[in-house]
Order: sequence, then structure tokens, then C-alpha cells
Amino acid sequence: FAELHAAVPGLPLASSRVLPGIVLRRDFAAYCPADGELRALLVTEPLRPALTALGVEFVVDSEGQYQASLHWIARRTEALMKHLQSNNVKLLLSSAKQEEVVIYYAKLYGVSVVECLSSEEMALISEITGVSPYAPFGDNMDREITETAVVTFCQPLLLVSKRCVHIGFSSVCAFQPHCLILCGPVDGVNEQHAAALQEAFTMLQQVFKTDDH
Repeated sequence: FAELHAAVPGLPLASSRVLPGIVLRRDFAAYCPADGELRALLVTEPLRPALTALGVEFVVDSEGQYQASLHWIARRTEALMKHLQSNNVKLLLSSAKQEEVVIYYAKLYGVSVVECLSSEEMALISEITGVSPYAPFGDNMDREITETAVVTFCQPLLLVSKRCVHIGFSSVCAFQPHCLILCGPVDGVNEQHAAALQEAFTMLQQVFKTDDH
């Protein structure tokens, strides 16, 4: 329930509504509008490639070596974004904070980025889509990307002054997610309404379980 409702203070209760899909309460790190159905990729690590393996020290002896290292990182990141583009990936959903070089090449190749998703949000998206996170540098980067989720729409959503991301997924299960936009004059009222609704849904779940038995 926590990932499927958004409380919006400062609006009358009558402004509350139900939206298809899910609402992520953060802004795009990069937004590239795309019409129609698109492909999304889940990632749990920074996409900027590391210069060395974990636990290995990397020593730079000169400014030239440092610049060469940055150039290698940029070329590797650009190659990854080209690879995503060639596999029709238009949206990155990341639990990790991505670095500026990743955001730069994402914008250049038309890939929207939403970062810093919680583990609960990532788990919900995986449940809806049946897709696991992608590890781009752990294997052959040239292989076809099959771990993509089908997104029916992806757009900004403004809730009063808060910029959010509104996404619709093609679900692989019977669960068709919808998000409750719960409005009220102040936070306290919203919290009371949210608690009451959650209790009502819990009661309905128990009723349906009893009927099934």
C-alpha cells in the first residue's frame, strides 16, 4: 500500500483520484519524451564503469593518465547507451544514484532515467513485470538485452509543487497496479485517511481469503 498511494497536502479531499500504473515520488534525472510503448531496464548499480576490480588499487602517475582514464570511462559509458538504444531501451529505473557522465549520455541517446528508487519500489516493479535487474558490465555488453519491461506510458506528473514520475507497465500477472492520489488540507488528515483505507483493504483481503477457503 505504501508504494501504491501518494499523499498530497494542500488540496481538498474531492481532488483525490485513482491513476492507472504507479507514481514514483521523485523527478526524472533525465527525461526524453517517447510516444507509444517502450522498453525499460532495471539496474541496481552505478552504470559508470569502474577502472579496477573491487579491492584493487588504481594509481594515476600523471595528468595524462588521469585524462586517459576519464576518456575511457566516457567511451565505455557511451557504448553502453548506444547498446541500450539499439535494444529499444528508452527508460532506466535505477536504485543507485547515477553519475553525471551516465545522465549526459542517456540524454544524448534518448534514454530517460529515474534514480534512487527504494528496494520496495524495485521489488514491486519486478513483481509487476517479471523482470530482474540487469548487470551491464558483468558479462558480454554486446549481447541482446532480454531483461526489459514493457512500459505503456512514462510521463512527468505534478502533484501541487512536487514533481513525480507516472509510469504504466504491461503486467505479466493478474495484478494491474493503480495508484491512489490521496488529497487533504494537511498531512495529518491525509495520514488518517491513508490508515483507514489500508485497514479497509486489509479487511477485504481477509474476507476474500475466507471465501476462497
